[in-house]
Amino acid sequence: MEIIHLLLQIIEYIIFIYLGFSALYILVFAAASKFNSTKRNKHQNINKTRKYAVLIPGYKEDSVICDVAEEALKQDYPKNLFDVVIIADSFQPETILKLKQLPIILVEVSFEKSTKSKALNKAMATIGDSYDVALVLDADNIMETDYITKINAAFDNGFEIVQGHRIAKNTNNALAILDAISEELNNNIFRKGHRALGFSSGLIGSGMAFGYAMFKQRMLLINAVGGFDKELELTLLRDRKKIEFVDDAYVLDEKVQKLEVFESQRKRWLAAQFIYFKKFFFTGVKALIFKGNIDFFDKVCQMIAPPRVLLIGITAILSILTLLIGLVFPENTFLTIHYFYWIAIFFTVVLSFLFGIPFKFYNKQTFQSLLTLPKVFVAMFLSLFKLKGANEKFIHTEHGKIEP
Repeated sequence: MEIIHLLLQIIEYIIFIYLGFSALYILVFAAASKFNSTKRNKHQNINKTRKYAVLIPGYKEDSVICDVAEEALKQDYPKNLFDVVIIADSFQPETILKLKQLPIILVEVSFEKSTKSKALNKAMATIGDSYDVALVLDADNIMETDYITKINAAFDNGFEIVQGHRIAKNTNNALAILDAISEELNNNIFRKGHRALGFSSGLIGSGMAFGYAMFKQRMLLINAVGGFDKELELTLLRDRKKIEFVDDAYVLDEKVQKLEVFESQRKRWLAAQFIYFKKFFFTGVKALIFKGNIDFFDKVCQMIAPPRVLLIGITAILSILTLLIGLVFPENTFLTIHYFYWIAIFFTVVLSFLFGIPFKFYNKQTFQSLLTLPKVFVAMFLSLFKLKGANEKFIHTEHGKIEP
């Protein structure tokens, strides 16, 4: 019995340290996102106008791609200095005909196993090397008209990797609202907060821009089926490349509206997260110890941290359970750590959310959508047991059907 009790104590300490570190981590960066960083992000007079390849890969995105292409052409940037490149994988013939009528570059691709990295590599091999910057969007993304202008200003400030501010295109139901909140929470923690403390911004997978030659060269080394941006980001930070975040360069992104789509998407993200943690953890530790590369190590640590929905759900459950055990069994031997400390972790997470969620979401619709949160937590939790093979095949997220 003593051995079992000791093992339970060790397990409790491990869980407590893991969740406590995760809670403090997001609190620090969520609070940092409130720092005034306008001076760093101030747009200077543009010294150089660069030529952009706006790369938009799409897989069976017939319902949205034509509108997205038309919107992408509306940038206030000089028209001769950006090309909209639609990478069409498995599109319908009528969609292809419509796209050919637009002043864009159309690259048709077909793969036995489709991935975004393959599509991007094929496009860059096709369009050549006459570009200064590669700007990557998803097939549902819509840039605000000054997007390229603001991204270009960040390149003038000396950066060659820039992440824009992705925001929700739709908040038409409870799940879409929660997804929009999650996006902004991550923006504040992993992008704005990180930059405020001198770290690199995280990449999102779209709305991101790279020096063209560098991006083309590095993408040839990316073999990811899902989460190509994570592998790319980790290798960039390993090589001490700094990533900027432009807080006021907005790109609209469609938010998930159905729970099954949410579960499928998050399962793919979780699988990629665990894979890259295993792949880069020891490299990250060595880079920290021997090279002082804290940016790279920080990103590796993010790979093992639980998603925010799981973190708040698990800490809430553990807080309630330990409180009940402590009240029912005042002299209990079940717990080594007092329930007060578990509750403290939960409120640390809550405080992080209060710092990280923009004020515009403090409204009646948000509070109503919170009723869906337990269902979302259960879906995320169950996804943990379905990760096998999730990153070995391409999982398509359907876009374009925004329900009222």
